[in-house]
Amino acid sequence: MTDAGLSSSPAPDPAHAATPAELLALVYDELRRLAAAKIARESAGITLQPTALVHEAWLRLGGDAQPAWANRRHFFAAAAESMRRILIDNARRKNAVRRGAGATKLSANSTGFDIAESTPDDELLLVNDALDALATHDARKAELVKLKYFGGLTLEEAGDTLGISHRTAKRDWAYARAWLFNEINRQRG
Repeated sequence: MTDAGLSSSPAPDPAHAATPAELLALVYDELRRLAAAKIARESAGITLQPTALVHEAWLRLGGDAQPAWANRRHFFAAAAESMRRILIDNARRKNAVRRGAGATKLSANSTGFDIAESTPDDELLLVNDALDALATHDARKAELVKLKYFGGLTLEEAGDTLGISHRTAKRDWAYARAWLFNEINRQRG
């Protein structure tokens, strides 16, 4: 298992890549696997393809001007956060268009139409807001959720990435899930 627990075969450390092109070559397949796993778990409404998500994440991480990564953990934690932000931005953009994006708002009662059901994008935004609240409450548990939910890592891989035991990762995951469930229900009112 590698430093970050991301693959069963030894992989070079992104921190030792000489150029951004070499770094991308080192991590591209792993990032694409993580992106595909994340998108597969999302609803059919996700219009991003794994390749597009990886490329966008790469650009947000610095593109050809990559910062100095301490190790695989550092890089993949940043990549997971980048993918999270891309998916959230995409959901917000689609939600804005669906909600009228600046159109005059009418009361649902005055139109006589039923109010629409919540969409997967709405759910993703609720998860994001609850995750931000969890981060202020317990940053490590929030980071574990980001790595697992948005980064596509298994619980064991996320625990390895954070440098915590698998038992601790399991306990943190159970706590975070319960905490997020309660927070999302609170947000819904």
